[in-house]
Amino acid sequence: MMELFTLVWSWLHTEQPLSVFVFTMIKIALVVLPLTIAVAFYSLWERKVIGWMQVRKGPVYVGKGWLQPFADVFKLLFKELVIPAKANGFLFLLAPMLTLVPSFAAWAVIPFDAQLVISNSNVGLLYLLAMTSMGVYGIILAGWASNSKYAFLGAMRSAAQVVSYEIAMGFALVGVLIAAGSLNLSKIVLAQAGNTGVFEWFWLPLLPLFVIYFLAGVAETNRAPFDVAEGESEIVAGFHVEYSGSAFALFFLAEYANMILISFLASILFLGGWLSPFPQSFIPQDASWLWLPIKDGWWWLLLKANVFAFLYLWLRATYPRYRYDQIMRLGWKVFIPITIVWVLVAGVMVYGGWLVAGA
Repeated sequence: MMELFTLVWSWLHTEQPLSVFVFTMIKIALVVLPLTIAVAFYSLWERKVIGWMQVRKGPVYVGKGWLQPFADVFKLLFKELVIPAKANGFLFLLAPMLTLVPSFAAWAVIPFDAQLVISNSNVGLLYLLAMTSMGVYGIILAGWASNSKYAFLGAMRSAAQVVSYEIAMGFALVGVLIAAGSLNLSKIVLAQAGNTGVFEWFWLPLLPLFVIYFLAGVAETNRAPFDVAEGESEIVAGFHVEYSGSAFALFFLAEYANMILISFLASILFLGGWLSPFPQSFIPQDASWLWLPIKDGWWWLLLKANVFAFLYLWLRATYPRYRYDQIMRLGWKVFIPITIVWVLVAGVMVYGGWLVAGA
């Protein structure tokens, strides 16, 4: 069996077109399947965490709460998909796909460690900006094609909010680009490697960009306290008010996949990705397996991303919803000016030799 595995593995690493295709499909499956399961359990984690913060238990009945996400999925899949009589049927069904596909496609350039990445592209940051910007088309189409005033108002709010905060996120990425000198996400992580561990990461010299990037990511995913597009107390349920069944499940899946994506990107761009916070010079060359947890590896990326994913839930349970004018003012008059100034500061630090990638 071991010889067969070795033979298959060596064939997959050849440059033959079929082997490259098969190997790529395996890597896609290794990303998409765990991501789908992570979305399901992230929703359970959200309900549990918010329940604990509000001094209640959360889901406890279906499989003692552990099977609640699967029960929700089956419920949505077996519900009737109702298309409003005056809606544009084709665009109404296309909108959820336009929201979901880019949110999954963006994971193609996410490096989980030095080897596990579907496409180690040299323009990974540009690709991410393109994919994350595509989702707004699905939102606008969902609101317009529903032929509902509530849905259209929610879509316009959401589109304006997403476009506004994408500018701040883009400038934050420019700061990282200046510091790392590369658009390749793997090279950005390696640019944060050094002998002092956590102090070599970009979060310290680019602290304002780090904070603004994550908060802008919360706003772009329409999560609390920036969830005016889905403000149930104001406009019923936002752009997907007319959706039900499997179509609504796609919006739900895309939203949580984007939340996990922002958590991973914040970890990769500012917190060293898969790099360990402990200086690797402290680890003996002949270290045993007991030293494995403090070495560089994908487990550190998962741990960092989980911290950011928890912050999403903490913000929802803690802060009330902003007014729409407050959200626009924060994006245009606070975040964008700060990011522009700090991009210039990052350039000066790199030019002066105070910020050196991979030092």
